This record gives sequence, C-alpha cells and structure tokens, in this order.
Amino acid sequence: MTGSRIVALGHYQPARTLSNDDLAKIVETDDAWIRSRVGIRTRHVAEADESVTDMAVRAAGKALAAAGCDPADIDLVVVATCTAIERSPNTAAQVAARLGISSPAAYDINTVCSGFSYALATADHAIRAGAATRALVIGAEKMTDTIDWTDRSTCVIFADGAGAAVVEAAGTPGIGPVVWGTDTSRTDAVRIDGWKPVISQQGQAVFRWATTQLAPIALEACAKAGIAPSELAAFVPHQANLRIIEAIAAKLGAPDAVIARDVVESGNTSAASVPLAFSKLVEQGGIRSGAPVLLLGFGGGLAYAGQVVSCP
Repeated sequence: MTGSRIVALGHYQPARTLSNDDLAKIVETDDAWIRSRVGIRTRHVAEADESVTDMAVRAAGKALAAAGCDPADIDLVVVATCTAIERSPNTAAQVAARLGISSPAAYDINTVCSGFSYALATADHAIRAGAATRALVIGAEKMTDTIDWTDRSTCVIFADGAGAAVVEAAGTPGIGPVVWGTDTSRTDAVRIDGWKPVISQQGQAVFRWATTQLAPIALEACAKAGIAPSELAAFVPHQANLRIIEAIAAKLGAPDAVIARDVVESGNTSAASVPLAFSKLVEQGGIRSGAPVLLLGFGGGLAYAGQVVSCP
C-alpha cells in the first residue's frame, strides 16, 4: 500500500448544553456580545464525572461501527488531547482497553487545537511506513476543566467533546501530505498553566496571527496534495472563532466548498473540533464520498497542521 485513507468518522458531545443566556447568569456578558466576537450560541459541557477517555471511547465506538470494523482490526490508537488528567496509562491505552483492542501501539499527542491534524499525519506516516495497517485517530477534550468561569474572555469560548476517524492502508492515498509547524515566537499566546490548569489567551494576538498567517499554510496543503482550492468540496478548520473561520475561508479561493461552522453550536473544543465538525458534515450528507476536504488545525503553541483528505 502506498498511502492511507479515512474510512469512517464518529463524534460525541455531552448532553448538557450551555447557552449564552445561561452564561450571562454566571459572568458579566450577554448573547449579543458573545455572538459578535466569537459567533458562538451554545456549547456542550461534560458532567463532573465524565472524562476525556469517556468521550473518546464514545466517539471511537461510533467510528468503528460506521467502518464496520472489529476492535481486533485496529493496530494503532492515537489520541490528541491537552486536557487528559492521567499521565499514565495514557488516554490512548485506556481507550483501547475499554474498546477491547488488544496489543495496539497506543500514544497521546498534545499540540492543543492542531492535535487531530498532527495525530492524523502521524497515523498516516505509520501506515505508509508499514508500522500499522489500520488506526483509530481521536481528538477528545474536556476544556471546561481548564476554565475560570469568572473570565469572560475564555469561559464563553471553550467546550467539551470528541471526534474520531478510522484510518486504513490504501493503494490510492486519501490523506495528502501534511503541512505543519509551530510559531515559537508566540508560544505564550495560548496557555494552560499550573497543576490545576487554567486556560488563558491573548485573544487579539491569536486573532491577528490566525487571520494573517494561516491562509498561506492552507494553500500550501492544497498544493502539496495536487488540489486547486477551487476543487475543494469542503473546508474544515479548527472551530476557534467564527470570525477567524470566515476570514481564512475568504482568502482560500474555494467558492464551492462547504465551510464547517460547528463552532456556532459546539464552541471551541480544541483538538476535538476538526473531527467533530467533519463527522457532523458527513453525517448530514453535506459532502460526497471521495471528495477532497481540507482540514486545518491551529492554536496553542502556536502550532498548526493541515492536509487534504478524501471524504469517507
């Protein structure tokens, strides 16, 4: 096999939702202020006893079912997360154990909001190298564990959820070359600090970076995949902020592409946001199977990663 492809997706969100009006009862804000700045209307919040692993297992189980895969078919599990509490065993090993996947290579990856795209690239590389044949790639976050609910600059943005993909070896590559990196001059722009972690960010700095630096990276990912932006069927960026998403999309030159705007309903779920939004689009029938889709993760670090994939 000369490459790999995504064969199925799955996602999970906690049942509890928090509206902008609900937040206005907690912190000094209102619906108009939130929607004008980040575009979010609602977000999903996990219960106190619902962990990153719990959400990852639910999303992964749906992806496996959609792929028609038995757990025994999986030989690599990769989980992208920055909010898992346990250091050992890692989240990937816990997910594998609960799904009945025996003896896989299993590791976590933390590049925050670009995590799923990094994880997908490493799974693709492992399959291309012959080190794996079928992988489960997951983005899962419990961002509300890191929120200071008195800080309206962050508590209105972040949320919880998970998304997963089954990736397998393929004669015709369905995952294009990754374009990835880290702007190390801005590592302080988004931080989750401390033993009881609290998230903080320099909102204006992140906004300027995202709206000026990321479109060229997206275009480079298209070029490396041999796809013109006008050929894209969909663009699924990290669901950071609706204004950021629309600014990048406007520079992309993909007039016919479906633009994922799941941030409106789901908030910013960091590493979970790309697979969560992608899975929803596929579930809704918004993209035809085999069509080219540009994925673009970006955020804390400030790290970024993007690749063109074939829609399952």
